[in-house]
Amino acid sequence: MDNVSTIILAISLIIIMLGMGLSLVVGDFKRIFIYPKAILLGLTNQILILPLLGFLLASLFPIEPEISIGIMILAACPGGPTSNLISHLAKGDIALSVTLTALSSFITILTIPFIINFALLHFLEEGQVIELDIVKTIIQILVITLIPVGIGMSIRRYNEAFALRMAKPVRRASGIVIILVIAGITLKEKDNIIFYIQQAGAVALCLNVITMAVGYYSAKLFKIRNKSAVSIAIESGIQNGTLAISIAVVLLGNTSFAVAPAVYSLLMFFTGGIAVYLGVQKSNDQKESKT
Repeated sequence: MDNVSTIILAISLIIIMLGMGLSLVVGDFKRIFIYPKAILLGLTNQILILPLLGFLLASLFPIEPEISIGIMILAACPGGPTSNLISHLAKGDIALSVTLTALSSFITILTIPFIINFALLHFLEEGQVIELDIVKTIIQILVITLIPVGIGMSIRRYNEAFALRMAKPVRRASGIVIILVIAGITLKEKDNIIFYIQQAGAVALCLNVITMAVGYYSAKLFKIRNKSAVSIAIESGIQNGTLAISIAVVLLGNTSFAVAPAVYSLLMFFTGGIAVYLGVQKSNDQKESKT
């Protein structure tokens, strides 16, 4: 992508993160004291287990280094606003989902640069190695994620009616943005896109399905109620694809790193749809058993 496209992508992500901030209130962060076990498990799955699974899959699958790095960028990212919507539709615990998204968005500002730097050093050949400036990367991620979220929360605090009114248009805009970005990546990588999709599809799908399964069954293992287990599963498996693409294109300047997150961003709507179906079915079964 050219410089103009890169700037547009960065601005689009800022708007999306601003929209996420419009949906948050300070009380969302206080829920860590209400649901400590569920939140600790959800964050463990997302911050630790997800990158480890991503590294394992990227190492096991016979894929190009660019795809492996894209998988690791994706695995390093937090959940996004889409995970909150899917959690709501799947009859999950929406308060827990929002809290996990918010907390992981803050924590991953510090963890993303280290995970990506490790991936670059591990998967690229010696002559291709890129080393990130950790401090600079943290500041850049802070600017395109945390600051817009903070501004959105401030708007919500002082003008709640406006914030609630703007939440839906921003959600729609974010959907349009990700479609346009994926189209742009497809155009830029048109000579390699079929090969990259063939490589990225299976590993991205495995990462998505396995992390959701680990999220759900680990929650059941710790005797967390089903609504919360559904949200933990979705937060574990539905990542912020737009942020992953932005890191690849804006911070690393390489659209080939963005292919795996782009493929993942498409696949997660299908697996998210299945999660919604299963969540609704489980919720209906529980209602029937009580009557």
